[in-house]
Amino acid sequence: MRQFPPRRIVCLTEETVETLYLLGEQDRIVGVSGYAVRPPGVRREKPRVSAFISADIPKILALQPDLVLAFSDLQAAIVADLVRAGVAVHVFNHRDIAGIFAMIRMLGALVGAAERADQLASDLAARLARIAATPRPLPKPKVYFEEWDDPLISGIGWVSELIEIAGGEDALPGLRLQQAAKDRIISPDAVRDAAPDVILASWCGKRVVPERIRQRPGWSEIPAVRNNRIVEIKSPIILQPGPAALTDGLDAIVQALWG
Repeated sequence: MRQFPPRRIVCLTEETVETLYLLGEQDRIVGVSGYAVRPPGVRREKPRVSAFISADIPKILALQPDLVLAFSDLQAAIVADLVRAGVAVHVFNHRDIAGIFAMIRMLGALVGAAERADQLASDLAARLARIAATPRPLPKPKVYFEEWDDPLISGIGWVSELIEIAGGEDALPGLRLQQAAKDRIISPDAVRDAAPDVILASWCGKRVVPERIRQRPGWSEIPAVRNNRIVEIKSPIILQPGPAALTDGLDAIVQALWG
């Protein structure tokens, strides 16, 4: 029998986990992605049932979820298996800050916490506005964000927007409208020609090695490399389109740009 609000929810990505905790609805969560680390207790409290593009379907089904929450086309195969097994699934597919706010409000509505979700989204929006209004020196530093190192992938939408909120200028702003990672693959020459003042890197799921960046052919004269302004931002706080990016992720960008 379907329940409303759903009593047993499986979250296949981390941003919906954090949002449900922030809404005080964490008791509904019965399974999470292995990448879920916020809040820290989630790894002790909730069974892990998936990676990002793979999942333990029998384990999910054994949890008897009323609802499974997924993200993006990259989880389409997992979703298809769950739908064929008769599971209710909601897939978010946002790539910008407006989409993060919409996700928070929609998730609140799905669990009967619409007012709390609206307040959370409003509070986060006010926080962004305060940071965007902070006076900063000119000229704005030009920032290249690297999501992956081989091939080079840049330009994820919400990060591009956060760079601007932090007082920087995206070195490759045209990429922010490309949703798929394959459409944001760039050449090393494109970065060299853009001449960023700061390089922010978050290699999804693995540690950034600045020396590898410095040693790329032709990059020694990039201002960010010359001035040793290569900064890793941990993937859990920047590569999930949810509250983490708007709080700790944005704060890390501000720190990298302005110290």
